[in-house]
Amino acid sequence: MDQPTVGILHPGSMGAAVAACAATNAAAVLWCETGRSTASVERAAQFGLTSVATLAELLDRSDIVISLVPPAAAEDLARDVAAHRFAGVYVEANAINPTRTQRVAGLLEPDATVVDGGVVGSPPVGGKMPTLYLSGPAAATERVEVLFAGTALRTTVLGTEVGKASALKLSYASFQKTSRVLVALAVGMAREHGVDQQLIEVASRRTDSYLAEPEYVAKTAARAWRWGPELEEAADALEAAGLPPAMLHAAASTLARWNDAKDDGELTLTDALDRLAQP
Repeated sequence: MDQPTVGILHPGSMGAAVAACAATNAAAVLWCETGRSTASVERAAQFGLTSVATLAELLDRSDIVISLVPPAAAEDLARDVAAHRFAGVYVEANAINPTRTQRVAGLLEPDATVVDGGVVGSPPVGGKMPTLYLSGPAAATERVEVLFAGTALRTTVLGTEVGKASALKLSYASFQKTSRVLVALAVGMAREHGVDQQLIEVASRRTDSYLAEPEYVAKTAARAWRWGPELEEAADALEAAGLPPAMLHAAASTLARWNDAKDDGELTLTDALDRLAQP
């Protein structure tokens, strides 16, 4: 199988790292610099991505396009791609619910072949090896598997039904991300009464307790700007399944208090808890 040309939309922290993995087995990995931030430009340069001037050029040259953007932008981006009649493999890898993923497929088909994707884990850098779960037409998912073979991004195919990968991603996110929010609330309450260290000691006697990792609260705060919308997507998926979504809506609302801490790598536990306590 010839090496494909891959387009990444757009190189955020996850997207750039995924694109770098794709570069191992691709002829080239393209991205469109127009309208992107300085941080995106720096990430693309760091990971050796090839800049093109327009989205149209990226789509004309790409055999496989990977969409990794904030959830709110997923469908608008798909509409832009559909307007160009892109006819390759479109990997919808955003943290959106299965219903929205199927809408994206409806926008792009029959011109493109849509593969549903969901990345579980941290960006594939520094020894981390997340998994890209895939579902969709067998020939297309196989192409994506080959693209990432031998890289830090593992792949697992869940079947041919578009929506399965999104469902798995959001099912995991609904637990993992909400649990981190509950840690912040528990530690914040304990701190207010001067028993936060005792709480952590209690939790540390148990195995695999997030409460024993309060330092992760600061990381949660820095990621809140993208975790919140992801939990809203998961809440919509719960509601569509006839399950109560209120807990995830509440977790997303809590995360919104940290929106101004976007990607702040210097944030401390004390800073994060102080921001959480401010309405």
